[in-house]
Amino acid sequence: MENQKTQNSLPENAYRELKAGEEYKPMMPDTPAPVEVTPYSVGMGILMAVIFSAAAAFLGLKVGQVFEAAIPIAIIAVGVGSILGKKNMLGQNVIIQSIGASSGVIVAGAIFTLPALYILGLEAQFYQVFLSSLLGGVLGIVLMIPFRKYFVKEMHGKYPFPEATATTEVLVSGEKGGNQAKLLAVAGLVGGLYDFVVGTFGFWTDSISTRISQWGVALAEKHKVVFGLNTSAAVLGLGYIIGLKYAVIITAGSCLVWFFIVPLVGSLAESIDPSTLVASLGVTANHILENPSQILTPENLYQYIGRPIGIGGIAMAGLIGIVRQAGIIKSALGLAVSELGGKKTESATEVRTQRDLSMKLILSVLCAALITTFIFFQFGVLNNWGQSIVAILIVFVIAFLFTTVAANAIAIVGSNPVSGMTLMTLILSSLVLVSVGLTGKSGMTAALIIGGVVCTALSMAGGFITDLKIGYWLGTSPRKQEGWKFLGTAISAATVAGVILVLNAAYGFDTANNPEALVAPQANAMAAVIQPLMTGGQTPWALYFIGAALALVLTAIGIPALAFALGMFIPMHLNAPLVVGGLVSWFVSGRSKDQELNKARTDRGTLIASGFIAGGALMGVVSAVLKFAGVDWRLAEWASSNAAEWCGVAAYLCLIGYFICHTMKAKKEE
Repeated sequence: MENQKTQNSLPENAYRELKAGEEYKPMMPDTPAPVEVTPYSVGMGILMAVIFSAAAAFLGLKVGQVFEAAIPIAIIAVGVGSILGKKNMLGQNVIIQSIGASSGVIVAGAIFTLPALYILGLEAQFYQVFLSSLLGGVLGIVLMIPFRKYFVKEMHGKYPFPEATATTEVLVSGEKGGNQAKLLAVAGLVGGLYDFVVGTFGFWTDSISTRISQWGVALAEKHKVVFGLNTSAAVLGLGYIIGLKYAVIITAGSCLVWFFIVPLVGSLAESIDPSTLVASLGVTANHILENPSQILTPENLYQYIGRPIGIGGIAMAGLIGIVRQAGIIKSALGLAVSELGGKKTESATEVRTQRDLSMKLILSVLCAALITTFIFFQFGVLNNWGQSIVAILIVFVIAFLFTTVAANAIAIVGSNPVSGMTLMTLILSSLVLVSVGLTGKSGMTAALIIGGVVCTALSMAGGFITDLKIGYWLGTSPRKQEGWKFLGTAISAATVAGVILVLNAAYGFDTANNPEALVAPQANAMAAVIQPLMTGGQTPWALYFIGAALALVLTAIGIPALAFALGMFIPMHLNAPLVVGGLVSWFVSGRSKDQELNKARTDRGTLIASGFIAGGALMGVVSAVLKFAGVDWRLAEWASSNAAEWCGVAAYLCLIGYFICHTMKAKKEE
């Protein structure tokens, strides 16, 4: 009976910290080994990688949002397997998801940096975009594998892993069927339709703010204070899984920026010439340069003052994390030395569910990737041996050190702050490259391609830890996930490179000179940062240092600096709903004196939240396809009206009410 339970549901201790002496046993036992790698699972994984790479690249360049591919791929894998009548598909579905999910992380790494080449009037060939994405992805995989056990096993229950949780619930419910699958499907339908109606038709707004009222408008204009709240079902579900603790810390970072720093700077800026403020901040946006007074809006003050402080905080929090995890890094290096020395290691005798690729193979792939990257830099970008050596050192050192930072961010909030870390990479690499004589257009090209490799490596490292955590919960073979991830990376890199070149030819990314161009907001930010560095312009060093100092203070008083800095960097309207979801989690998990009933409610809420996230992510794909096809059903005039915003408030309250009511229906036997 126990074996049957193990095969059909996650253990009771899947999401909580383990007690002393307690061991986590995954859903699929060590023996017999499940069916995982088959022509069907590999073929489906490749198909998912191609489709989702193209869709995510278009949507990311169009609106600046890259949807997480893992969840919709898991839904499709479960659905197609069910339609085809396949049984015992859990192991194969994990492989499909793992290969296909390479798409989202490779897309994020590529579109955040490489379109900046076109924005700056530089040329980028297919092989440059492809190799930048491929080599960065390979580096991210091999640098993350040595840290797998630490993040997925040793830290079990200490991180929320929101995206991994939602994906795992989809896969488990698909395998189980019955009431849980039905509940997940209904929640996914509710969340998906809710987000689809907002995004496609605009019946109500997807974000509300204090500007909904006249006093809010006056508050924003006079005191530069604005509060925003995203009303999507997906973000609400994300907040539930993250929990109240981390949600409050993250949103506290936003509150510091929006309710203190922005109003303070706004009050001081009123007494000085706006053009002076624009010059001191290094603003490059044409609409602000033409009318400097536009810098005084709360949103622009956040963009040019709050976010740089957040970037500095993320960078310092990352350095603190590196120091604190020095023991883990040392342990991984020690394992490598032991295996290279021919000593027998623990991995040789470990059970299937804890066996990684051998360290010798990992180091061989790492060396091959670094050598290939060096050759690529020398003959494809720089044509200078000294500068190529400097470039490869920058890539390896930053990617290696910040791998654990990317994994930490994914484990906490489910989103990777690669754009913030990549901005710091661009700044550091540009300073180093300038010091070795590389400036101007050639310097900008080199720095952006270096940034592309690092950005993709960090994006892959953060995304890959999600796959590995899913595999740990379910009991798949880590070495198979790790080995086949390389295939997904290569397929996604080739697809993304082709899509970027096609979209540049069709639309372009230079919105300053072409109103029809794709906005590519992250790439425009990279271009704005790198241009003054390579041409002697203004860089907001003081703001970076303020953020770094703040991270040191937070660490000294025991507040997680990375989570707080993420809140400063990510807009308020995306952080505030995390607290709403966290409050729902807190409310439903503590209403009864019966702890078993509280747990049943918490678990049911996790399933509903996962459905919200899954439905929202899947509708993100549908929206991307509609946008690509040129379908526009949005009621633009209504969607921009004040009435639509009030409808958004009502709809959001109804969604929260649905969430709470259906969560409270849980019974102990569930």
